[in-house]
Amino acid sequence: MATADPLFLPAGTVFAPDDLIFYADRGRRSLDQALADADLLVSCPHSGAAIPEELGEFLAPEFTRRLQFDFTDCSTSPVVRRWAEIDPRIVYVENPHPRMVRDPNRARPEDLYATLREAFARVRAAGPGNKADLSGVDAIRPVTFSFYPLLREPADDAGLHRLADTFAEVASRGLDVYERTRDDLIERMVALAFERAEKSTGPVEFTTLSFHDTMNHTTTRDGAVNVERAEADRLPAVVALSNRGDDQGDPRGDNPVSMAPQAVRALAQAHRAGFEVADPTAVMLNQPYLGSHEIITAGARFRELGPRSAAAGVALGAVQAEFRREFLLGPDLTAELMRPGVGWPEPDADRVDMLAHACKASWDGYRTRR
Repeated sequence: MATADPLFLPAGTVFAPDDLIFYADRGRRSLDQALADADLLVSCPHSGAAIPEELGEFLAPEFTRRLQFDFTDCSTSPVVRRWAEIDPRIVYVENPHPRMVRDPNRARPEDLYATLREAFARVRAAGPGNKADLSGVDAIRPVTFSFYPLLREPADDAGLHRLADTFAEVASRGLDVYERTRDDLIERMVALAFERAEKSTGPVEFTTLSFHDTMNHTTTRDGAVNVERAEADRLPAVVALSNRGDDQGDPRGDNPVSMAPQAVRALAQAHRAGFEVADPTAVMLNQPYLGSHEIITAGARFRELGPRSAAAGVALGAVQAEFRREFLLGPDLTAELMRPGVGWPEPDADRVDMLAHACKASWDGYRTRR
């Protein structure tokens, strides 16, 4: 029988960068060799699911394992780990902590205590189970995206300070390591791209990909993930690729894009071929999401390097992939989650392998577009 109890990481668990980095032939290749061969860094900021045990006391009592996993992008981890095994052109970095510790695809709060205080106040004002606007204060959410309780509000100010301090301390052992490792890998791979350009007669590319999934359904109180999202919030059949632009990948007014429009359009076409979908709307651009913090910050860094990269013939890009979770899971596991329950199914290994090979085929096709 599936357990309702949340899945915990043992208290005191500390992650090192090597625990978070995956690439092909790790037994025979060093990280330096893998980076030298790669032109794509994949990051999964929401793939972790196990909650650090230190945070257990702050969880709402009705928070089940199904709600826990639904609040993550846990379906991305097995797919991208398998992709990294079969593709020597990518390096993968994975956040070991769930987004409830702090969401690394949001800007880091300058004052975590003040941000949490405001988030709890907005949830309280909205009332139990009601939608609360957490814009700007959702780096740590007191409620899930279905607005079910996630964290218990402390009884007093001292309790809120202790909650904020505990979250920060726990993050230092995993989430913070992920962010530093991701940023370090980006800088190292950019430097390697410039080195390759000095020896190349053609253009050289480096792309960073922020990899996510979202379900087109939300949860009910009995655990069934079967409430269809509003049409404007639904993902296409396979994936939405985002560069902060419009539905053609072009800039929205004066807003900069994180990946060149012609490049992101070619990437979308490569995904249609790689995933063997006939309907072009199965892969869309910037719908329903524009892409968030990871590609915003990477894009800003690449724009700083713009004059140098243009002179060197180096193309730098940052793109977000938001896969439809129903597509990643497949029909059987999706049907299981649409029924009431408290647990979460194990991934289908055959489907994971198929998806990983389709990701590789998509990016291989993108590279050969010229």
